[in-house]
Parts: sequence; C-alpha cells; structure tokens
Amino acid sequence: MNGIIQQIKNRLNQLSSAEKRVGRYITEHPELVPSMTSKDLSIKADVSEASVVRFCKSIGAANFKTFKLELAKELTLAEEDLTNFASLQKADAPYDLFCKVTQLNKHAIESTLLSLDRKSFEKAVNDLRNADRIFFYGVGGSSIAAIDGSYKFSRLGYHSVMISDFHQAAATTPFLTASSVFIAISMSGKTKDVLQLAELARNKKACVIAITNAQHSPLYKIADIKLCTPPVEQDFRIGSIASTMTQLNIIGALYLSVFHQSSDHLVEQYREAREAVLRFRR
Repeated sequence: MNGIIQQIKNRLNQLSSAEKRVGRYITEHPELVPSMTSKDLSIKADVSEASVVRFCKSIGAANFKTFKLELAKELTLAEEDLTNFASLQKADAPYDLFCKVTQLNKHAIESTLLSLDRKSFEKAVNDLRNADRIFFYGVGGSSIAAIDGSYKFSRLGYHSVMISDFHQAAATTPFLTASSVFIAISMSGKTKDVLQLAELARNKKACVIAITNAQHSPLYKIADIKLCTPPVEQDFRIGSIASTMTQLNIIGALYLSVFHQSSDHLVEQYREAREAVLRFRR
C-alpha cells in the first residue's frame, strides 16, 4: 500500500520517540483511528495530545482531522474489490447476485465507520435536536435518503420537509432561520441544484449539513457540518445502490440519536401517534 500508512512506515525513524509511538499505533491499528479523537489516540499511544498534533504535521498533514480523512480514504479504497460493482458478473444466478449485493451493501455501511467524523456527527445531532425546521434535499438516488429523513423527523414532531421541485424548494428557503437546518445529500457533492439550495440556506444563516463524499466534493467545502460517506461505487451505470445505503444509514442514526435525546413529553406524543397508526391501519 503506497499511501499514508506506507509514508508513516518510511518516516518512522525520523520521528521523535513520542511521535514514533503514535506512528506505530496507527500502522498496527489503522482501521480504529478514523473514529478516534486526538485525545483518544494520545491515550492509546501513551503520549500527549500535542504529540499527536506534531505527528500529523511531521508527516505532512495540516491537522488531525485532515490526517483522518486521508487515512479513511486509503482504507476505503483498500476495500475496492468488495465495493466495486465490477464484481457482479452477467453469468451470476439471481440468488448469487442477491448475495453479492448484500455483501456490497454491508461493506459500504461498514466503510462509513471510517469516513464519518465523530465530533461532526455529534454536532449534527445537537443542531437537529434544537432546530425550528429541517429541510432535506437530494436529487436522483439521494432523494430517497432525503424523503426518508423528512418522514422520520416529522414523526418526532419537527417541521421537516423534502421538496423535490427545485423552484418550489428555492421559494421555501427565505423562511429558514439561524435555528434551521438544511441537510444537503449528494454522493458526488457536485449536483448544481443541491449546491445552489445549500448556498441559499447559508445566506439565511441556517446550518448546512452535507452528507457527501469528502473527495473532490464542492458541497463538502461549503457545508458547516460534514457527514462523509465513503467512495463505495466505481460504476455509475449500475445506479446508486451502495451509496444510497450509506446515506440511509447516516439518516437513520441521526434520527435515533435525536429520538434518544428527546424529552419524555415528545416520546409520549410519539407513542400516541404510533397507537393511532396501528388503530387505523387497513
């Protein structure tokens, strides 16, 4: 692997003793590091938190967050044979394809553990919990996650919407406030409609949360909070199957996190709504 892990191994002898301990831990447990804070890593490597910061700069990373993103990308690409739809063959029987797609989705979701930053996720949960309204938006395959998010949060009593028509959505953004949250969902982060609405939301001081890839994503750069999905699809002709699963997984986790932090009164209202649905089910 000629990436960041190999760079660490090559430079290990040039580092200070504390930085060496950080480097050795990373090379021995690379899959654990993307979900850690700098404090977590300092405890595991038995060094100060400042040593972790110095280590990152010694290997050419601007900060610990940047280092984690590069490491997560490298680890995700190492799984490319598992998350690449080129592994699906025309000769496969239907049930064999089912097994392969299931395995692809499983590894796509597991790869999100490497790409998603813990502090960013916790910040997103806090902002959503206190939001006066939540606006979801996505195009194509990403619209599925946006619809699901809008539905889930509306069940918690939030003013939560997903408007698929771009012009209608644009006409709604003036009603956003500094307490509002705009969740922009795009695998590439390059979809013009998503970017334009995100900019409109920023102009109203709303918090913009991006669910997108970190690599070459304009949406990632303009968002206040970045919830990164792994680059799990190489063949766009198949359709955004695995990427949609990662988006739905993040939405589901946000929903459950907000639900668990909700007041007892809101939980009771949720139960009442659930009982009403069951009573009138046809």
